[in-house]
Amino acid sequence: MGIFDKLRGEFVDIVEWIDDSQHTLVWRFPRYHNQIKNGARLVVRPGQMAIFVNQGQLADIFEPGMYQLSTANLPLLSTLLGWKHGFESPFKAEVYFVSTRQITDLKWGTPNPVMMRDADFGPVRLRAFGTYAIRAIDPPVLLRELVGADASFDADEISELLRSMIVSSFADLLGEAEIPALDLAARYRELGEETRRTLCQRIDDEYGLEVTQFHIVNISLPPEVERAIDQRSSMAAIGNMQQFQQFQMANAMMAAAENPSGGGATEGLGLGMGMAMAGQMMGQVRPNASPGAPPPPPPPAFHVAVDGQTTGPFSLEQMAAGASQGQINPQTMVWSEGMAGWTAAGQVPQLGSCFPTPPPPPPPPPSSS
Repeated sequence: MGIFDKLRGEFVDIVEWIDDSQHTLVWRFPRYHNQIKNGARLVVRPGQMAIFVNQGQLADIFEPGMYQLSTANLPLLSTLLGWKHGFESPFKAEVYFVSTRQITDLKWGTPNPVMMRDADFGPVRLRAFGTYAIRAIDPPVLLRELVGADASFDADEISELLRSMIVSSFADLLGEAEIPALDLAARYRELGEETRRTLCQRIDDEYGLEVTQFHIVNISLPPEVERAIDQRSSMAAIGNMQQFQQFQMANAMMAAAENPSGGGATEGLGLGMGMAMAGQMMGQVRPNASPGAPPPPPPPAFHVAVDGQTTGPFSLEQMAAGASQGQINPQTMVWSEGMAGWTAAGQVPQLGSCFPTPPPPPPPPPSSS
């Protein structure tokens, strides 16, 4: 290799960025110590912009296209380098490529719950998450404020700052909107667009970026509040609780009837369900009965003196059965609560039905004449 070939190898004749990344915002052309040749080609692809920087000063900016570098299309750089009458020799300059396409699928979320006052639930804690997209709209501001001398600058390097700004703006918006928690799902698009506009106002002038899309995927309540809402919805879906209980008892009785192998336990279940259902049906038949009326007094219970021993207590039905079997007669001494002392059963008005008066003897037959 000759001396001239070696020198030509140190000169850059094509300046371009083949962007195969997804989140790179700014990329510096790796010139190292090489000089850019006079007349070199600059290739700026769609979705890119190229910025020439000389010793920390921003110079010329190129939109998408193909250029042959000369003093004609590098006026600012020519002035900085002092090329009053044009140039023919290679030159040194930094070339930064800025991606102007959207960088999508960036994620945001609330690391801590956002407190708000709700009309239905009182103070509640809300969590939210979603996605957003950004794009560079002012490359010089982006270079000055964020990139500096970095050889490459990714969206991930600013994602933490953007997420903090998103959470702050979102919390302010929720507090000002005063939307009930149960109505938030219907306002996702409106809230997202309002948050996007607020963010654009904050990062446009400061960082040369624009939030092009902002989506709210979900806003959630604490698990215990969600469970309470589910229970409340279940009760509303059931409607008439009394009718639902009757339906459940009817199903249980049918299941018990279809399972004869259940034995006494199944029969007892069916009997209990039947009695409960009958009680409810009786309550429906007598709708005018006052729910607050006191229950009727219990029937009297009698103690019986047998051979100097007290037996009982016996109900009125049991006393009647004993009288019919000859175990109790009108002279049997009995006592019940409220009586002054032991009294013969025949003298107790409540037991009068137990000792009916025998019919008188039939009249004599008529005499034959």
